[in-house]
Amino acid sequence: MKILVIFSVSIALLGIFILSQPLDSENEFRTYLQRSVPFVGTDIPRMDGIDGSGIKIAVIDTGVDFNHPDLLGWGPDGKVIGGFNFIQEGKPPLDTNGHGTQVAGVIAADGQITGIAPKAKILAYKVSEDGEGVSSDLIIRAIEKAIEDEADIINISLGVNKTNSKIDRAVNAALEKEIFVVTAAGNDGPGLESIGSPGRNFGSVTVGATYNNLTSSLVATFEIDEKPYTVIPMVGSSKLDNAITGKIVYAGFGKAEDFENIDVENAIVIVERGSDVEGELLYFSIKEKNAANAGAKALIVYNDKSGIFLGELIHEFIEEGYSPQIPVVSIDREEGLEIVKSIKNNSEGTLHLFYNPDFVAHFSSRGPVSPFYIKPEIVAPGAYINTTQNNAGYNFTSGTSYAAPHVSGAAALLLQKNPELHHHEIKSILLTTVKEVSDAYGQVFSIHDAGAGRLDIGNAYNAKLIIEPPNFVAMASSDDKIVERQFQLKSIDGSWDGFEVNFDGPEFIAFSGELVDGNILEIKMKMLEDNFGEHEGLIMISHDGIQYRVPFLLHYTQGSVSVTQQEQDLFFEINHPEEWSFAKISVINSKDGRTTTTTTTPEKKASIEIYENSLYWIDTKIQVNGNTSNAFNTIEINSLDENINRPDILDIPEKQIGIIAIILIGIGMFGILKRR
Repeated sequence: MKILVIFSVSIALLGIFILSQPLDSENEFRTYLQRSVPFVGTDIPRMDGIDGSGIKIAVIDTGVDFNHPDLLGWGPDGKVIGGFNFIQEGKPPLDTNGHGTQVAGVIAADGQITGIAPKAKILAYKVSEDGEGVSSDLIIRAIEKAIEDEADIINISLGVNKTNSKIDRAVNAALEKEIFVVTAAGNDGPGLESIGSPGRNFGSVTVGATYNNLTSSLVATFEIDEKPYTVIPMVGSSKLDNAITGKIVYAGFGKAEDFENIDVENAIVIVERGSDVEGELLYFSIKEKNAANAGAKALIVYNDKSGIFLGELIHEFIEEGYSPQIPVVSIDREEGLEIVKSIKNNSEGTLHLFYNPDFVAHFSSRGPVSPFYIKPEIVAPGAYINTTQNNAGYNFTSGTSYAAPHVSGAAALLLQKNPELHHHEIKSILLTTVKEVSDAYGQVFSIHDAGAGRLDIGNAYNAKLIIEPPNFVAMASSDDKIVERQFQLKSIDGSWDGFEVNFDGPEFIAFSGELVDGNILEIKMKMLEDNFGEHEGLIMISHDGIQYRVPFLLHYTQGSVSVTQQEQDLFFEINHPEEWSFAKISVINSKDGRTTTTTTTPEKKASIEIYENSLYWIDTKIQVNGNTSNAFNTIEINSLDENINRPDILDIPEKQIGIIAIILIGIGMFGILKRR
């Protein structure tokens, strides 16, 4: 039995990305989940009758509305064939919030709208009433119950902004039982290092969000003196044939009187959201009309509080006959105030609105989460997704919560086609067959933004080659400039014709690759220049008409750290071309992120005790002439007797144990996980 686990994280509570809008036509209303399902290539497996039949998908969330006509039925003969209510035990896991129903719809809606795997069955595990708070214990219990119930896929829509070792352990236990784990990146972008658990988990597949189709993928870019700013088109704005360039003019709150004594002819106007009069409703449509009437070419509205927002020009309170005349975008308060401050320099800005379905959504959380592995690994449609809502409804909603179920549905289709695939083989197929995603300027998004690229179910379905690992992180240093890696290749149908390897990376890296022993790809990368830092690139493998993408990150450091094992001890040696004075060494257990640290000097030999067989990551900070230099390494330990006594909590004084117990009880009562 193969079990696949899908985690996702929502921003639905923020409300700013949920749009309840009518659909374009009655015919469209009765087809796919609007455009995102066919956009990712689902038509290809569907032509072969692959639709999720025989796959059971557990949704660990706020429950599922099994009275919805597209998710109809509770019990063996319904869409929701079982589950468990952890909030009110003994009662069915009926969703009263809506989020679990939205996620389930993306996966398996089968009615007026159609999910990725419409014939799959749902197991609903209710661990939260409102999605705001739930203890990690309920998440773990739900995972265990889903495994007990022999689910094929588990989907979880809760997360935190940090590492949670208990959840990581539960995920790893699932992986050890041939479980495929997918997590959503979260909705705290566009800043780097914004992914939390369970998206940080090493073994999971973490999914970020892109736009999803031509008509719902209006993207805005804005820059001043070549510096880019993050802006969002307001609903009602239209694409531009050409970018708008003009001077930046500040116009207060965008009231009619704010334009009386300023010249905004052919300018890009920036105003603040809201009003300086308490209770005054100064709609975005009013601000737009005032700016357009004054001769402005575009309008930027910055937030009146921290964060960014999605505004609507078209709403129920607009004046009769109103129609937007100029493009309007929103921006967060900090960047807006920065622009206002720069106006005195007579700055000019350039604004462009265009369609780009493979543009990474601004809210999608970014990596990195660790120097040792890549997150996110893949992106999928997660903006303006039309899906099922409580009470027989439908709505447009956005978030990585809705990107992850696209991947879960894709995995279900692959599993139905070939039940013998291992979880790591499904992972390889999905990650290496993606479509490239690029920004407004034609530059490919960084691995930290988009992983390998955007989900392409058609490519994955037709894939005949499995490549492991599907991505990697490499380390080189001034005393070891060569990186060597091996990739295990597996031909699904036994064909090897037309095999070709190409390299897309920094020019200072010399690359070579060759196929040995029939199914092993050996690659070598050599540093030709001392260009220290983090670099990324791509190995492209072509086979039988499909190009497979294997992204990598390369850490090229001046210093290095070597590690050797002697029974339970790891010993370290620091090397650096310059004189160093101090180093901090962190040893991280890849199974759950638990970290042990030590320090050393040139006169001291450093060591750390370990008690578990695992892959360990070595992260070292070296002090050199008052500056910090990084060094990295890894070591796989598999020779320990894990039955020996471990100190852990047993060495903590009794009083401290009591304090820890009280804290843990408090966490259990009030919850540490929330829907983002």
